[in-house]
Amino acid sequence: MDRNLALEFVRATESAAIASSLQVGRGDKHKADDVAVKQLRSRLNALEFNGKVIIGEGEKDEAPMLFIGEKIGTGKGIELEIAVDPLDGTDPAAEGGYGASSMIALGPKNAFMHAPDGYIDSIAVGSEVGKKIDLDNEVEENIRIIADCLGKKKSELNIALLDRERNKEKIKKIRAAGARTKLIMNCDTWEAIAAALPDYEVDALMGIGATTEAVLTATALKCLNGNIQGKLFFANDAQRKKAEKMNARFDKLELNDLCKTSEASFVATGVTNGTVLKGVRFTGQKIITHSVVMRCSSKTIRFIEGIHDESILKHMVMK
Repeated sequence: MDRNLALEFVRATESAAIASSLQVGRGDKHKADDVAVKQLRSRLNALEFNGKVIIGEGEKDEAPMLFIGEKIGTGKGIELEIAVDPLDGTDPAAEGGYGASSMIALGPKNAFMHAPDGYIDSIAVGSEVGKKIDLDNEVEENIRIIADCLGKKKSELNIALLDRERNKEKIKKIRAAGARTKLIMNCDTWEAIAAALPDYEVDALMGIGATTEAVLTATALKCLNGNIQGKLFFANDAQRKKAEKMNARFDKLELNDLCKTSEASFVATGVTNGTVLKGVRFTGQKIITHSVVMRCSSKTIRFIEGIHDESILKHMVMK
């Protein structure tokens, strides 16, 4: 993918992040998400590429914009698939909380796993651990492997999980194995990314999270030489039937099943302060954004601080 086009996608997530940041702390997560979706879609449709949403806001009958299968871009130029979460962390955005961001993974045709909105049980690690872990192992065995690979005692490990009822049993097993847990309320993609970056106090991500975020996570980890494995998890029969309709795989999924190409890229902009990215900041007449762009082909990670004139707000979709 052209580097200039990658920068245009950064501009798109910057716009979505700025739009949703105006709703931060106002208590309306639906409004925060709505403006992010509209702004991101508007910017993407102005870009010269022939795009298709593979994972997005939901099925066509559930989401008016950025739904699965929606055509995006001008329809001219390079053909790309995208997995998108215009506002990951609607609750923390609404509450003025931690870790909300706007994220896109993009790649050529058949770049990403096709699956409906739902859940996946996964384990994600950085390059030092890589393929040595196995989702089919007992939790205690994976904890031992992670500790050995990182040269740490098990008691020194920090394992991030979403604080959900569905993860309670795994939380108990991690603690019983001697490791510490970092329980988070939302935005687990960034904990997996932090595990693959130096100088962050996260050693792995485990547990059940959203399928959309797993594909985004896999793309970022591929750029970082990390690893993720997962199995689809169904809370009810309706979710299983949706997956069956899309011919989704029910066996163990490897990194290359979630993100199938080395030509993918990951782009994100912070909305509120988080583990890796800073949130949008307003400083008088300027708006400051913090973004990251990663390319799997070059393994390059660039952090970008954007300084925008507040006049850009006049051109945004705010309703």
